[in-house]
Amino acid sequence: MRGRTRTGGGTAAGFGAAGLALAVLMASPAVARAAAPPQPEEVDLEAVHRIKEEGLQRSKVMDNLYALTDANGPRVTGSPGFRSAADWAVRQLKSWGLADPRFETWGKFGRGWDVVRFRAEMIAPSYAVLRGVPRAWSGGTGGPARGDVILAPFATEREEDEIRADLPRYRAQVDAYAEQWKGKLRGKFVLVDPLRKLDLPMKPAVERLDADDFAKLLAAPEPRPLPPIEWPIDRMPADEEARRALSAALPGEITSDYGNRRLALVDRLNAFLKSEQVLGVIDSDKRGPGGIVFAERAGSWYLDTPTAPPTIVLESESYNRLVRLAEHGAAPRVEVDLETRFHDDATDGFNVVAEIPGGAKKGEIVMLGAHLDSWHGGTGATDNAAGCAVVLEAVRILKSLNLRLDRTVRVALWSGEEQGLLGSRGYVKNHFADPVTMAVKPEHARLSGYFNLDNGAGKIRGVYLQGNDAMRPVFEAWLLPFKDLGVEAISIRNTFGTDHKPFDAVGLPAFQFIQDPLDYETRTHHSDMDVADRVPPGDLMQAAVVMASCVYQAANRPALLPRKPLPPPLPPKKPQPQDVTAQTPASSERSAAN
Repeated sequence: MRGRTRTGGGTAAGFGAAGLALAVLMASPAVARAAAPPQPEEVDLEAVHRIKEEGLQRSKVMDNLYALTDANGPRVTGSPGFRSAADWAVRQLKSWGLADPRFETWGKFGRGWDVVRFRAEMIAPSYAVLRGVPRAWSGGTGGPARGDVILAPFATEREEDEIRADLPRYRAQVDAYAEQWKGKLRGKFVLVDPLRKLDLPMKPAVERLDADDFAKLLAAPEPRPLPPIEWPIDRMPADEEARRALSAALPGEITSDYGNRRLALVDRLNAFLKSEQVLGVIDSDKRGPGGIVFAERAGSWYLDTPTAPPTIVLESESYNRLVRLAEHGAAPRVEVDLETRFHDDATDGFNVVAEIPGGAKKGEIVMLGAHLDSWHGGTGATDNAAGCAVVLEAVRILKSLNLRLDRTVRVALWSGEEQGLLGSRGYVKNHFADPVTMAVKPEHARLSGYFNLDNGAGKIRGVYLQGNDAMRPVFEAWLLPFKDLGVEAISIRNTFGTDHKPFDAVGLPAFQFIQDPLDYETRTHHSDMDVADRVPPGDLMQAAVVMASCVYQAANRPALLPRKPLPPPLPPKKPQPQDVTAQTPASSERSAAN
């Protein structure tokens, strides 16, 4: 076909008599099977050119971003904002001509939540606006509430990471805290964190990957023997690097179970604070250089758990001022007006799903996706409206060009990612395989691969192979036409913490792209700076054409993508000691972000 080329191939011309002898020898089928080199990967360069032209000259990706952020607002799972964004996505997919855009339920989520209004001010010993964000699933103050501030830190800054990583120790600390402060907190705003140390920022806040970064990505990780798999686990390393390495290696069902049990201890602490009738809880966060508010959840979203007291997180500077005033006996007072809403009327979790039907192999599927849900401090632009805007633009490109697609292309916008990959985990379990027993369903054999985008708003610079060596020559061929757009890293490494992981956990080819970090980890991730202004349009345009091209090539290659062996079933879960978290037995759908 015109425009189609092979990468990594050669020519048989010029071998003379030796070539003839080799040809005769290869005529034996048994020898041919043993000696035939792997077929070079075909890349349709004509289609690549058309995809680039459409995506770089007539892009709609920033229209998608605007609709999901500025026009819609944040998209906490189960909230009206999430539902309105999902409604918009279904309408948009339908307008582009995709088949059957729909909400697909994955299981029970719990209660929805959103903020109606919020303000916080210090009113004594002087006036100051307190910059902050309510934590998700926090209760409200029932109108403006004024009260004294009391410093009652849960743990020292040095010890808190160690305590929260060790569930028995965490439980003991909750009980010791309740014993220490019982009868002393009523009618007060409680500062539950110690003074935050703010180091001067010594590194750039915004970064693009450079040669040194690529060298690290291209090197295989240091081997780390995986300890025997037993669950439930009660402890994770307090050191962040070691914790991330272990989380990447452990099956997702085990880390999710651990996170859920840790969340139960947060609920236990919240129950004590509510029983004390505190006016509110004020805390801070160690991330960032200051001047930024990072906010996630105050407690559980499950219907059978108590709601958290009014809980707000302040930027470190505002928080530290209150701490110092309290330490010096200056009797700080604050006024907080927080109205929140809980939504118990629609507790099912759902994803947005649509297809471009395939042709000759329409029963086989190629998937692409990103998570639609966000946190609420900003508008969820870099996490992860950017990824959603890209995958939507990728399917728009493929549909508008009317390119031949042998396999069906299915796009998914996930919910519940921020609560533990709930939407993608539920989808994988419903469609492909049980991640505990590894019992597979018929669709498992028909999925060629899944492509994910969820590492901020930076352009694509490569891909993580998830240890799948057989995919290296495939991606080398597919990504070569985008080298001049900065795509060059093919890393054997695993990455985790996003929605490709449930697919990979059941032996399916699933990949997260490597992206330029920009200021994702330093400023925008789960913060009030996660807004559309932090998204470079050119980066999303580049990402969309790379994504569209990979999906196109996967949909039309002769064979399904090579996959790793199906992992073994998980060992039986040991009985859970009731004295660790005092949580009632959780359903298999329950999970919490770690």
